[in-house]
Amino acid sequence: MYRTQIEFLNKLTQYFPNVIFFSTGADFFVKIPNEQNWNVLFFLKHFTYALFKQLIDLSFVDYPERKLRFELFYNLLSVRYNSRLTVLSSVSEDSYVDSVTAIYPSAGWYEREAWDMFGVFFKNHPDLRRILTDYGFKGHPLRKDFPLTGYIEVRYDDFNKRIVYEEVSLTQEYRVFTLDNSWNNIKVD
Repeated sequence: MYRTQIEFLNKLTQYFPNVIFFSTGADFFVKIPNEQNWNVLFFLKHFTYALFKQLIDLSFVDYPERKLRFELFYNLLSVRYNSRLTVLSSVSEDSYVDSVTAIYPSAGWYEREAWDMFGVFFKNHPDLRRILTDYGFKGHPLRKDFPLTGYIEVRYDDFNKRIVYEEVSLTQEYRVFTLDNSWNNIKVD
């Protein structure tokens, strides 16, 4: 670890005492409370020994069994110090995350994607609307409790010559699965 990174970590823990820093090999992580993500990311972008000027990615992981259901990851890059940092934050299903588009403009698309796919609300986002699913789509498809078949089926009706939206209905043959192995019935001479 470079001298500048040690100074950066000292200042980070001085200004934000409830921040947890850890590393695995060459990867560095900072775990922060959801309420402080805007302040910590602003600090990481502008502090002299950090200068994480680029937001590479923003992603989520869904853990439905947890009280704080979603794990938020900000992947940052400091070109000046040739280092990467992952900032982690846990978010509950009914809370919001402060938008960081004022700090990192590239976060706009990622936050819209997270809203569309996971249903996590970003407060003060300039244009928070669905980006990958249809306008009338119900639900958030990357949540682990979202049904694999979805809720609505879209198909083209040849008789009416138009697109039809219907509730998904599975026929019985697709609902019952047997665990018999069809390879057992093959006879080898």
